[in-house]
Amino acid sequence: MARVLRPHGRRGEVAAEILTDFPQQLTKLTSVELWNGRSEPRRAVVRSCWISQSRGGQVIFHLEGSNSIDDAEKLVGLEVQIPLSARMVLPPGSYYVSDLIGCEIQEKGGGSIGRVLDVQFIGEDVAGTPVLVTDSLPGELLIPLAQDICVAINTE
Repeated sequence: MARVLRPHGRRGEVAAEILTDFPQQLTKLTSVELWNGRSEPRRAVVRSCWISQSRGGQVIFHLEGSNSIDDAEKLVGLEVQIPLSARMVLPPGSYYVSDLIGCEIQEKGGGSIGRVLDVQFIGEDVAGTPVLVTDSLPGELLIPLAQDICVAINTE
């Protein structure tokens, strides 16, 4: 949902990059999971959270146990996540990136092209067409996630 960028203020708050299409949901969280990309995520209680318009739309978290600049610096680089069960239900035709990663891409005739390794968003915002990064047989292949190209998606 977010990635911690830096301490904010002197009381242990942190500024985080917003990684969700639903930033207002961040302000309603009572707990989050903090993940460093290696070990198991750890749970943290959210004391407060607000969206700062002065820094290009970053979110400011004050987490329980973070009471100083030193405490906040230990959180830099961590991802702020929520359990999959707490995600918002998306409208038909919309997908979470985590649901697309690992999906097999098939040609119209049924032949396998490869698997989705990542989803990239090109440009300053996510309004453009996302690109699927795949592990095809000849090497990495980038496929625009456009309705004319990806005519059917089954994340099962």
